[in-house]
Amino acid sequence: ESRWPYLFGAIIVPSLIQAVILPFLPESPRYLLLEKHNTSKAEKAFQTFLGKDDVSHEIEEVLAESRVQRNTQLVSILQLLRTRAARWQIFTVIVTMGCYQLCGLNAV
Repeated sequence: ESRWPYLFGAIIVPSLIQAVILPFLPESPRYLLLEKHNTSKAEKAFQTFLGKDDVSHEIEEVLAESRVQRNTQLVSILQLLRTRAARWQIFTVIVTMGCYQLCGLNAV
């Protein structure tokens, strides 16, 4: 009982190790390309992760995916429920999650 403060103090060791190692880890190529708009650093990060020199295909793929996401229209919950193709899937998920909440597994 008297040693419980050591249990809370044990988290200090992994957090210090992470704080020391974190500056040496490379950043995400997607973050560098899409958020910071730094193509050269993104290319270097892709080369580091993939281990190959020509990463132009991967960069084009990320940019194409970004264009598709920008052109995607968001729908409201009512529009989603009115869509006939998605109605049964949504109903199935709602019933499953409702049963999950009512079965008592969360309490365990």
